Amino acid sequence: MRLHHVSLAAVACAGLMSLSALAGPLDKTECIAPAKPGGGFDLTCKVAQTALLEGKYVVDPMRVSYMPGGIGAVAYNAIVAQRPDENNTIVAFSGGSLLNLAQGKFGRYNENDVRWLAAIGSDFGAVIVADNSPFKSIKDLVAAIKADPSKVVFGAGGSVGSQDWMKAALTARAAGLDPKAMRFVAFEGGGEAITALQGGHVQVYSGDAAEAEEQLKAGAKIRVLAILADKRQEGSLSAVPTMKEQGYDVQWPIIRGFFMGPKVSDADFKVWSDTFAKMMATPAYDKLRAERGMFKFAMTGKELDAFIKDRMVAYRQLAKDFNLKVAQ
Repeated sequence: MRLHHVSLAAVACAGLMSLSALAGPLDKTECIAPAKPGGGFDLTCKVAQTALLEGKYVVDPMRVSYMPGGIGAVAYNAIVAQRPDENNTIVAFSGGSLLNLAQGKFGRYNENDVRWLAAIGSDFGAVIVADNSPFKSIKDLVAAIKADPSKVVFGAGGSVGSQDWMKAALTARAAGLDPKAMRFVAFEGGGEAITALQGGHVQVYSGDAAEAEEQLKAGAKIRVLAILADKRQEGSLSAVPTMKEQGYDVQWPIIRGFFMGPKVSDADFKVWSDTFAKMMATPAYDKLRAERGMFKFAMTGKELDAFIKDRMVAYRQLAKDFNLKVAQ
């Protein structure tokens, strides 16, 4: 009888080990936002978190964790070097991540060192001020910078050469100003920059439209002066004019999506890729994406990988145009 009990216990343990070994890529999932809470990466992770759970693609809610540092560099390096084969972990990225890669800001790694999983939507740059700011338009802002560039401090999710810096620099160039004469304070992501904006530590933040929309819904005391898009946004930002409407033809589209570690198996990667493709083809996802202020931009697998490589060529040229370091 005792031997029989032991045998049953052994079988039970073996069964548990077998179940553990069979745990799939959509079990106990995690999304890493490479910044502090409240910015665009946080938004990207939470869109996936909601869509996957509400669509019943996962059983347990995806865990969102935050890994700030180097405007994405810490998370990128961690996934490539320390967690390359985690089949249940995805990491948020944006066009700004690609711009940083183009300038070698992620260390020795480049765009070929991760697996690009999915682009889940697009956004546009935005010029944001505190709601009590004296600047009511882009022309007001440009006039103030021309009068004394030292008195207008821009907050940016990143230092010189970052996506936020580039949006401000393109605006400055279009207005005939010297981007290098402008004052910037670097923050670890949009959430931190918007907090500084509301506290009066900076006067302007060149952030993202969807990010601003989410912050406004949460009660942030901010105002959007312009959207860097080809046409006005729909929804709560529909009254905000584009940069072009205000006399400066500057556009900055932003893709949002996810990558995975380089050693994730083809089979597990395909599960994720197929899941995102299926999820993004549903009306429920379209509704969620629009509610979060993102435009439709759905791309996965090889198509996304080719798109990323093409964008990297453009970002390297843009960095070169502004006399910034370019990584090959």
